[in-house]
Amino acid sequence: MSTVKKNRKGVVLRLEAEEAALVHALMRQLVTLLGDAPDADDELASMGIAEHAVKPDDPVLARLFPDAYREDGEAAGEFRRYTEMGLRDGKREAASTVLRTIGDAHDSGVDTVLDKDEAQAWLRALNDVRLALGTRLDISEEWYEEAGRLDPHDPRTAMFAAYDWLTMLQESMVRAVW
Repeated sequence: MSTVKKNRKGVVLRLEAEEAALVHALMRQLVTLLGDAPDADDELASMGIAEHAVKPDDPVLARLFPDAYREDGEAAGEFRRYTEMGLRDGKREAASTVLRTIGDAHDSGVDTVLDKDEAQAWLRALNDVRLALGTRLDISEEWYEEAGRLDPHDPRTAMFAAYDWLTMLQESMVRAVW
């Protein structure tokens, strides 16, 4: 069972092998979903500007990068053009921090101390993964009851369990950080 505590060195994080493997797999999937950073040769991209930024068709990406102006498509597109690339970079960086701090320990479990910046990156990345899972599962206020009614052989059962565990891990980290 995972434990998260704060001491004078930082946030002490312990994950069992299965937990570390789950976090590792989900972070890898998030990085893949976010896509690669643009080429350094792209002059606009080097300044953080996307030439053709549109609301993503994928509901998960649309949730991770929502429109800033729902009633004004033109303003939303312009805002997205100047912000989405930086947001994607930040999400990629947070997930990469999680992967780096887990390292090869995802096979045997994690026992590490996160500094303040690493703990904040974990919180951001866990939030992104929970948003992605929640979108795929169509999480609502009644999700817990819905999950309880699922047949144990339903493929969504494991995803609901992962969502629930990630929620507990994120809450433990918030408590440790604050």
